[in-house]
Amino acid sequence: MIDFVGAGSGAADLITVRGKTLLEQADVIIYAGSLVNPALLDYAKPDCIIYNSAKMTLEEVLDVMIDAEAQGKHTVRLHTGDPCLYGAIREQMNVLDEKGISYAYTPGVSSFCGAAAALKAEYTLPNVSQSVIITRMEGRTPVPEGEAMRKMASHGCSMVIFLSASLLDALQEELIAGGAYSADTPAALVYKATWPDERVAHCTVGTIAQTARENNMTKTTLVCVGGFLGSEYDRSKLYDPTFSTGFRAASSHAAASVSNADTTDKD
Repeated sequence: MIDFVGAGSGAADLITVRGKTLLEQADVIIYAGSLVNPALLDYAKPDCIIYNSAKMTLEEVLDVMIDAEAQGKHTVRLHTGDPCLYGAIREQMNVLDEKGISYAYTPGVSSFCGAAAALKAEYTLPNVSQSVIITRMEGRTPVPEGEAMRKMASHGCSMVIFLSASLLDALQEELIAGGAYSADTPAALVYKATWPDERVAHCTVGTIAQTARENNMTKTTLVCVGGFLGSEYDRSKLYDPTFSTGFRAASSHAAASVSNADTTDKD
């Protein structure tokens, strides 16, 4: 059996219970060494064989999987965050399908969730943004024409930008060119979200690149952009005493509105 496992956003204790159990049971672990916290390997049993895929090609990774399967061994392919985002797992699963090899997929906590935790932020605030765009700048790997950064930025919703730390000057220009963000729109950089050496820097769209240079934020830095980083938003209807739900009737004596300063719960 082969298990694809999301390692989580960084901290070793943010892997799922299922993911930890699979690591403990594995005979072979192939981990994305450039991004996965090596502390997760402490969960492996003493005789587990461990491979660092940062030094391997797709074909070499598949050879290890296929060989281990032929020997009746249990393999865990450990990817960073949740492998549904920039995990390059489809190409691995397709080959396993062709060869009739069984596999399963255990999700993990994505770094975009870890970034929100580091920022103590909520991406979906009432009357600010109800959508989150997760994307990346075009670099050596292209993006589809319809997903050019300025087109994504034109929506003005919350954005989390992966894999773009080396392209920040161009990124901030593209964000502004989209027309929905100004140079003063709130932004933030999160370096190695949830890792022991996590760092956060708040800035604006117009100062993203400068802030990264000043704080030495390079690889493994996420860029977050949008009004959700500001202070203005509407109270959620979910916990508003004047709003009926399937679980609670509205109170006729409740105040019609509550100021943001008094709000303690958000949807």
